[in-house]
Amino acid sequence: MQQEYDYIVVGGGSAGCVLASRLTEDPNISVCLIEAGGQGDSWTVNIPAACVLSLPTKINNWAFETVPQAGLNGRKGYQPRGKCLGGSSAINAMIYIRGHRADYDAWAAMGNTGWSYDEVLPYFIKSENNERIHNEYHGQHGPLSVADMRSDSPIHERYIAAAQEQGYKVLDDFNGAEQEGLGIFQVTHINGERCSAARAYLFPHLQRPNLTVLTNAMTQKIIIEQKTAVGVEVQHAGQHKALYARKEVLLSAGAMQSPQILMLSGIGHEDELKQYGIEIKHHLPGVGKNFHDHPDFIFGYTVKETEGTFGISLSGSLDMVKQIKRYRKERRGMITSNFAECGGFIKTKPDLDMPNLQLHFVLALVDDHARKFHASHGLSCHVCLLNPRSRGSIQLSGSKVSDPLKIDPNFLGDPQDLEDLVQGFKLTRQLMASPSLAALYKQDLFTAEVQSDDDIRNLLRARVDTVYHPVGSCKMGIDDMAVVDPQLRVYGIHNLRVIDASIMPAVVNGNTNAPVIMIAEKAADMIRNSLDVQQVA
Repeated sequence: MQQEYDYIVVGGGSAGCVLASRLTEDPNISVCLIEAGGQGDSWTVNIPAACVLSLPTKINNWAFETVPQAGLNGRKGYQPRGKCLGGSSAINAMIYIRGHRADYDAWAAMGNTGWSYDEVLPYFIKSENNERIHNEYHGQHGPLSVADMRSDSPIHERYIAAAQEQGYKVLDDFNGAEQEGLGIFQVTHINGERCSAARAYLFPHLQRPNLTVLTNAMTQKIIIEQKTAVGVEVQHAGQHKALYARKEVLLSAGAMQSPQILMLSGIGHEDELKQYGIEIKHHLPGVGKNFHDHPDFIFGYTVKETEGTFGISLSGSLDMVKQIKRYRKERRGMITSNFAECGGFIKTKPDLDMPNLQLHFVLALVDDHARKFHASHGLSCHVCLLNPRSRGSIQLSGSKVSDPLKIDPNFLGDPQDLEDLVQGFKLTRQLMASPSLAALYKQDLFTAEVQSDDDIRNLLRARVDTVYHPVGSCKMGIDDMAVVDPQLRVYGIHNLRVIDASIMPAVVNGNTNAPVIMIAEKAADMIRNSLDVQQVA
C-alpha cells in the first residue's frame, strides 16, 4: 500500500466523503480517506426504514454513552453516531434541513469571516439536487439527492390539519425564504433509497486512481513534527501503519472523535493531557470544550387504527407484506419512510426573531431511541430546543483511542434551557391534542398525568435526551477558546484542519447533516484556493 499522499482525510462520514470526492477531481492530487467502520453500502443503509435497526444497536453505529447528566437526574444519555462510509448520514433520518439564515450571520459576527448566510448559501446549492423545488435557494446539479417523501402516508393530511387547527403556517420548504411553520420534510432520498454522503459523493468515484479508501481502519493519532502535521498512525488489517501527508491532514471524525484524536496527538489543554502521559505538541485549551447538542423530549401515543403507522399486529404484518412488495416494485410506500416524516419550526414566544423549537413527528411509537420495545402501533412527536445555552465537553479517559470518551453535553445545565423546553412541551402537547390527531389515539403513554409546570420539569429531567445533533467541540473562531480559524486551520499546528460538525461555534437551527456537507464543500474550495496561492507564490 502507498504510504504517502497529498491529503489524508481522517473519517469517512459526511464531511470526509465530500472532501475525498472534491479534492480528487484534480487528477494531480492524491487523497487517502480513512474510515474506522465498514463500506456503508448494505441494505441496512440503503433501505430507509431499516434505520430502525441501526439506531438502537451497533450496526454501523458507535453507540456512545454520555457521562451521567446532572440536569437529567444523573441519567446517562445515548449518542448514536455513524460508523461506516457515509457516517451518520448512513443511519440518520435523512431530513434535509440547513438551519436559519441568522445562524450563519451569527457565526460571521463572531469574527468568522466568510461564513455569513449569503456566503455559505452557494455551497448548499452546489451540493444539492432537489427534485421538486427550483428557485434561488436550491440546486439541481449537486451530488446530494433531495426529494419529497414517498411513503404516501395518510397521516400526513392529519398532521397538516392539526397544524392549521393550531394556527400554524404550513410550509413546503423549510430551506427557503422562511423557516417558521409546520409541514412535511424533504429527505436525502434517491428513487426511494437513502442517499448518504457516501452514495452521493464517494461511491461514484471509487475508481479514481488518485483516491485510496481504507475501511475498518482506526486512526490512532496525528503525527506532528515541529508544529506541523505530517501524517497519521493507523491500525489497519491487523497492522500498525504510518501514512504521510505531503500537504495536509484533514480531520473529519465528528464532534466526539475529532477532539479525541487531537488530544491523543498532543493538542489540547496541557494539564488535561499530562494526566494521561500524552506528550504536549501544542497547548490549545478549547479542544473538547463548547460541546453541545439539542435537548429533546418525545411524546408517545398508541393508536386505534394501524394504517399508516409502524408496529406489530396481525393487520400491520399483513400490510407490511404488501408494503415490501410495493417497495420492490415501485420504490414507494412505508419502506421508504424515515419515520420522522413531518415536523417543522415554531417559537416559544411570538416576539422571538426566529424559531427556537423543532418538531419531528414520527409514524411509530418511540421510547428511549427505539431501545425500549413497544409492539403497539403508535405515533410520537419530538420537541427539541434549538438554541441551548448549556455547554459541555469531550474529555479523554486514557492515552489510547480505545479508552472510552467522557462525553458530556451538559443537557439542561443552564436553567433557562429547562424553562424554554417547558414552554415547548406545552405547545407540542397542544398540537398533539388537536382534533385531527387526537381522534387517532388510544393511550397517551408518557404525559397523561402531567398537569403543573413542576410536573413538566420533572418529566423533562426524567426523559430528555439527544436528537442527534452534537457539535462545537473544536469550535471555529478568533477568541482564546477557538480551535480552528475561519479557514478551519488548527491554531498552532501547520497543515492540519478540522472539517466537520465540531467546528460549529453554535449549533444551527435544525438537523446538522446538510450543514456539515456545506462546511466540507466550502473547505474543499478553501484548500484549493490555498494551493493556488502557494503555486503563484
